[in-house]
Amino acid sequence: MYDTIIIGAGPGGMTAALYAARSNMKVLLLEQGAPGGQMNNTAEIENYPGYDTIIGPELSMKMYEPLEGLGVENAYGIVQTVEDAGEFKTVITEDTTYEAKTVIIATGANHRKLGVPGEEEFGARGVSYCAVCDGAFFRDQDILVVGGGDSAVEEAMFLTRFGREVTIVHRRDELRAQKIIQERAFKNPKIKFIWDSAIEEITGDERKVRAVKIKNLKTGEITDKEVGAVFIYVGLLPQTSTVQNLGILDGEGWVITDDHMRTSVPGIFAIGDVRQKDLRQITTAVGDGAMAANEAYKYIVSL
Repeated sequence: MYDTIIIGAGPGGMTAALYAARSNMKVLLLEQGAPGGQMNNTAEIENYPGYDTIIGPELSMKMYEPLEGLGVENAYGIVQTVEDAGEFKTVITEDTTYEAKTVIIATGANHRKLGVPGEEEFGARGVSYCAVCDGAFFRDQDILVVGGGDSAVEEAMFLTRFGREVTIVHRRDELRAQKIIQERAFKNPKIKFIWDSAIEEITGDERKVRAVKIKNLKTGEITDKEVGAVFIYVGLLPQTSTVQNLGILDGEGWVITDDHMRTSVPGIFAIGDVRQKDLRQITTAVGDGAMAANEAYKYIVSL
């Protein structure tokens, strides 16, 4: 029986583990990949206090390192479901069942897909959702980035280290990214823009991506553009299939919480990108994690 089980070891989950352990709680941190979550897919983080810039995987390890010394148990597990049994909760993975007085859901969100022909077929052959992971494979090639938010523009700038030219395709006539990020992109001579447009199809041969069909959403005109890779950043989907049975989700699948990270089920909390919220950043996830751990402690004391 744990005091709390934290599902997900992103920045929110690791912060929750830190605060819970420092409150002398027995903590299990469950993760199905490397600690850090989406931070591991980020080339440079420039908006985290204390650093001018730091690469995502490095910040992930700096957050994780103190946890072992505080007695946080870490386990690999793909969670199948979370069940509420009143004063304790059950977390069921593919091969183990755990019990805890509280559960903190920190499962985050994954990249939304375009859903166009060729996207699935050319996965790992030119279609990617992670510039840090795959950018170096496309040196001196023309690269396409789909999206207009912070992630799309930041990763496009990172890809200019490798690509001959990087083109951003966006559905609107202006970017949604922060102004400082936009300004850097507009000044970068290797970055081009295609506005008011969407990808209709990704094409290639048996080896890799060779081209995309781009539709202008105002005129309906479709053009072909030769590219060596397509990097997609068009939003996130919450990873909440394991808690659908709890009745804590909104219509789009995000977890509903109050300002104290409490869901409608006593003893179950949610933090970070998986929450229904406006701003999904490392800093907000860290704040969520500290709040949830404190609330979990107070909940256990009240039992």
